[in-house]
Amino acid sequence: MKRFLFALTACGMASAQILDPALLTKPLGDSWPTYSGDYSGKRYSSLTQIDQSNVKNLTLGWVSRLTAGPGGRGGVPTIVGGEGTGEAAAGGGTSVKGAVLEVDGILYVSTPDNAWALDARDGRELWHYFWKTRGGTHIGNRGLGMYGNWLFMETPDDYLISLDARTGKERWHKVIASFEQHYFSTAAPVIVGNHVIVGTGDDLDAPGVLQSFDPETGEVQWKFFATPMTKDDPALKTWKNLDAAQHGGGQMWVPGSYDPETHYYIVGTGNPTPAYTSASRGEGDNLYTCSIVAINVDTGKIAWYYQTSPHDTHDWDSAQTPVLVDGMFDGKPRKMVLTASRNGYYFTLDRITGEHLVTGKFSESANWAQGYTGTGAPERDPKKDFDIGGALVSPANGGITNWPPPAYSPDTGLLYVPQNDSYAMYYLTETDPRGAMGLGGKEEQSVGSTGGYMTAIDYKTGKVAWRHKFPGTGGGGAPGLLTTAGKLLFGGDLGGNIVAYDPAGGKPLWHSHIGQVSNAPETYVLDGHQYLLVAAGDSLYAFTLY
Repeated sequence: MKRFLFALTACGMASAQILDPALLTKPLGDSWPTYSGDYSGKRYSSLTQIDQSNVKNLTLGWVSRLTAGPGGRGGVPTIVGGEGTGEAAAGGGTSVKGAVLEVDGILYVSTPDNAWALDARDGRELWHYFWKTRGGTHIGNRGLGMYGNWLFMETPDDYLISLDARTGKERWHKVIASFEQHYFSTAAPVIVGNHVIVGTGDDLDAPGVLQSFDPETGEVQWKFFATPMTKDDPALKTWKNLDAAQHGGGQMWVPGSYDPETHYYIVGTGNPTPAYTSASRGEGDNLYTCSIVAINVDTGKIAWYYQTSPHDTHDWDSAQTPVLVDGMFDGKPRKMVLTASRNGYYFTLDRITGEHLVTGKFSESANWAQGYTGTGAPERDPKKDFDIGGALVSPANGGITNWPPPAYSPDTGLLYVPQNDSYAMYYLTETDPRGAMGLGGKEEQSVGSTGGYMTAIDYKTGKVAWRHKFPGTGGGGAPGLLTTAGKLLFGGDLGGNIVAYDPAGGKPLWHSHIGQVSNAPETYVLDGHQYLLVAAGDSLYAFTLY
């Protein structure tokens, strides 16, 4: 892999750092230069300054509130771009849901249509970029990608933007997908070598697509569609016909992980469409929806796949960040992929071949399956499909877990997942598949939840090692997680707290009430101080030891 330069200049501060991309495959350390911190998806930091002995002394170092839109704040100019007229309203409030990059003392943070650079020492705003949107779904933005001096961001109206990291000025923007076909783009770009890898999705009937762009020119290098596009695709036999496959979904909502040994980009795909009335899809598995797929980063070709929900009928996609782990399995070293799926089941796979190794049911409430297929995937019970008279199903549409990233600790050998055991009545309201495109044709009535949890799973067995129930009786989705070599697990609960846990047993060790945590916590080091960074809505909070 070639080396490249991260050179950053902002508001009079100039510094340079040589960063070999291979460093992203090593233990995450002082900075946070990509979505998961490094390519592995473990979200495990090697930093140890904050540990179990002193975490109780964590103190708020600074807080910075972000103001989205064309106006500036504090005398900092806003750079305005975009293809919109300014008349389309983005909708919703400012909320940081994705990763915040930290490189050489600068934070790079995003929300839909907005990007900022902040001083990582005090949260001071350095520049702000605003994109005038044409419209679209503004559900969230999962972060920026970085290559050299350049930043990359997806927009809800389906552009990939490249910005100068030093100034926030736009270099270029390119179309990702058709806005007219109702695509909207939320994922954080992941840069591998000279590939800017981006995913996008659609809740109507267009196919999910993963693409690689050239970081210098923005030209497309390759495209991978999650469903068959041609008659010679071997996956077509799992669909009723080519037309069904070409409108079959499999959206790419969340960034994947990268294995430098195989050059595979390993990523989860979304649900098939129509999501709930599946007659038009045929009775097959509907590949490669609801799957973990390994894509060669140089060619865009699929190397292997594993489907976690064959012929899904509940919108339980597999768009969770896969976690790459080297560890012992059956007494031998093994290179593995770990994933806990929205459907309530956990899987360990061989990451070289995609071979299934372990399936575990990590949710006690999940009631939609009637056993396992020959590949170790749960086999759906047709009685739990959407029904005119209603069917009581767990999980509800949001899933047992969802897109917020899990974390793994090599100190414990456990994967940590936010969990919500929810129930709903699923009603079929449209029996004609022509009237049930995308996510249409159903109604869902929430019945409730047995609770929200922080859950630890043993990858060797698929069994739950421990489960910590969040305070209160309600459920709901919790944000993503972080583990550290300081023997700590960080995550938000459902009561507005950022919490540090003992990863070995789940005991809470420290908390701070900041409001509903909206992203996964991160950590970095500056001037000899380790910081814990987390967002709650429109505000960033940085904790450190004093």
